[in-house]
Amino acid sequence: MTNQQTGRRSFIKKTTLAIASAMVFSSGSAYALGYPEKEDLKFGFIKLTDMAPLAIAYEKRFFEDEGLYVQLEAQANWKVLLDRVIDGQLDGAHMLAGQPIAATIGYGTKANVITPISMDLNGNAITVSNKTWAAMKPNVEMENGKPKHPISASILKPVVESYKNAGKAFKMGMVFPVSTHNYELRYWLAAGGLKPGYYAPHKGDTAGTLNADVLLSVTPPPQMPSTMEAGTIEGYCVGEPWNQQAVFKGIGVPVISDNSIQTNNPEKVFGLREDFYEQYPNTTIRIVKAMIRAAKWLDEKNNKNRPEAVKILSKSSYVGADYKVIANSMTGTFEYEKGDKRSEPDFNVFFRYNATYPYYSDAIWYMTQMRRWGQISEYKPDTWYQDMAKKVYRPDIYKKAVAALIEDGVMKKSDFDTAVFTTDGYRGVQNDFMDGIPYDGSKPNAYIDSLKIGLKGKEKL
Repeated sequence: MTNQQTGRRSFIKKTTLAIASAMVFSSGSAYALGYPEKEDLKFGFIKLTDMAPLAIAYEKRFFEDEGLYVQLEAQANWKVLLDRVIDGQLDGAHMLAGQPIAATIGYGTKANVITPISMDLNGNAITVSNKTWAAMKPNVEMENGKPKHPISASILKPVVESYKNAGKAFKMGMVFPVSTHNYELRYWLAAGGLKPGYYAPHKGDTAGTLNADVLLSVTPPPQMPSTMEAGTIEGYCVGEPWNQQAVFKGIGVPVISDNSIQTNNPEKVFGLREDFYEQYPNTTIRIVKAMIRAAKWLDEKNNKNRPEAVKILSKSSYVGADYKVIANSMTGTFEYEKGDKRSEPDFNVFFRYNATYPYYSDAIWYMTQMRRWGQISEYKPDTWYQDMAKKVYRPDIYKKAVAALIEDGVMKKSDFDTAVFTTDGYRGVQNDFMDGIPYDGSKPNAYIDSLKIGLKGKEKL
């Protein structure tokens, strides 16, 4: 830390404490939360646009407003990121929603990791190579001279069958075995009649390719375009800006955004160890406060701040992609083929639609997909899913942060969706999936059994 940074930090700290003391003296109740037990923090992230709440909370000094002095550090991949949170090198991180769940249930790594806030909705897409798109396009329905979206995986099915007939494997990439991208890609393929393969961890098989029509493998997000360009994979599911990068480079075509797989699907979360919260409760609540403010800033006034956010994210210390590539999706549009740019104002959502609330039913949906594809190898009763969701997703922490923001006068109760104050943690029956199959988070086994492709009941590979 430079002398200039140390001086600035000292000034900010003294000012923050002076203001806090004045507010306590004048109101008797403000800052009842208490000061942060740990001020110096290091958070990890992957170079994706949906890490934006962390970048904005830092750049707009929302963390400093809470007396927190944060370092943000890009990580090589999702496994390294999770391992560094678990071993304490990182205090918390931008995570795949499935990571805290998988760690807690013991799939891969066993550790108690929680999430007190959801970071965003949507933000992903599925892209195919130019070669695959050329084979698909003759069967794609056209509308006003352009492909009609969303495009079903049933259009991909004949292409996959031609590979099988030629004795070749059709390969696609996703970012991590417990990533949203893995489950979204699998959902899209299965809805189109293609089997994405099963996991069998009880047999030591964690490849996820048993009985697969399409072989899925892990590729870190920034490497997706180059891996596809090299011909190693024929397509992928990833977050931005790596779908738009394929369009920008002229090497691939996005065929569906995840908002068309499920409307406003939950995406990343902020994850930290359970014992971190137990040791530093005020610090944790203050982290969530700053991130809520950042999320609101990102969405307020119909995305008015997004161009500024794109400028921040384009820095090499954050996403490090070209401004135009990031802006393609972050500013409310999405380009499918070169020149086919469409309005998608909800491609990235950070605050509206109660995006920051950590719903139990969101956690349970991820677990239903883990069970569907064999990562949870044995039948579990509904109560098991519900208990695990409550262990990992922590709306109790989130609500404390909301209450503190309102008490501070930084935000108003009317800034929040009314569900924040009334929900039992379940969204209710959701009818927003592309295949029309309803999802009720309170009845996970009934939902699993309703899906056409995948393990059901007490089936075990």
